[in-house]
Amino acid sequence: MSGSPGAFSSVEDVQRALRGQSYLADRGLSVAIHLALSLDKPLLLEGEAGVGKTEVAKSLAAALDRRLIRLQCYEGIDASQALYEWNYTRQLLAVRALQESEAARHVDDLFGEEFLVERPLLAAIKSGPSAVLLVDELDRADDEFEAFLLEVLSEFAVTIPEVGRIAAAKPPAVVITSNRTRELHDALKRRCLYHWIDHPTLEREVEIIRVRAPEVPEALARQVAAAVAKLRELDVAKRPGVAEAIDWAHALAFLGAETLDGDAAEATLGAVLKDHEDLEVARASLVRIVGSDG
Repeated sequence: MSGSPGAFSSVEDVQRALRGQSYLADRGLSVAIHLALSLDKPLLLEGEAGVGKTEVAKSLAAALDRRLIRLQCYEGIDASQALYEWNYTRQLLAVRALQESEAARHVDDLFGEEFLVERPLLAAIKSGPSAVLLVDELDRADDEFEAFLLEVLSEFAVTIPEVGRIAAAKPPAVVITSNRTRELHDALKRRCLYHWIDHPTLEREVEIIRVRAPEVPEALARQVAAAVAKLRELDVAKRPGVAEAIDWAHALAFLGAETLDGDAAEATLGAVLKDHEDLEVARASLVRIVGSDG
């Protein structure tokens, strides 16, 4: 296999390793991860918020015993915030120290690596195959930043005028996530392997809840998963994800609930829905939501 050291030997190995980190990956996702690592290609994960995209990178880093480097994207992020900047405070202190001493030091010395503040992309370049780079919620950034990221991903190298060229001997594993608040460009997609993560089936969500919240009885986990599936069918602003299902199950178990009835659901809806209007919509349909799990 031509991938980076520590990559998995098979798709089944991926599934076993991630399960060891309490992440239940289906075969499609496991195949995508295996190929991305083996071919040294970024993995682009899209899907609604809360389906476990970010957790893929976290679990992957833990399973491979690599450093997780996270670049959280947001509106207005630029290259300096993602790549590097100079520690001006430290440079100023160095200048003052030089002024108070007789030591000769060239001004260029103030732009050495000791004064360089690494941001996630530079840290990932320098870490190379010992890291997993998570570019989280790229859809929140603008087109210019996306183009800059594509350039970095193409070579995994950067030239800092005062320092020189810094390049990764081999690239880190890269996971890019998007909630599709805007469409990413085809150029970036062509650079990546792509996988869509959907909400899990009822049976898989029950299994996920049981793995992530082992104190929750199976019957309660099934009722929670069934109720969350019904909540996703309602006209809510934010459909609850797997994380919210786990939080709801945790809350119910902590309160000693053995079953999900109307009173228990009413008291704990804030664990699964985080919007006032959504709560009102759910309360109006509470009888149907906590009905038979089928």
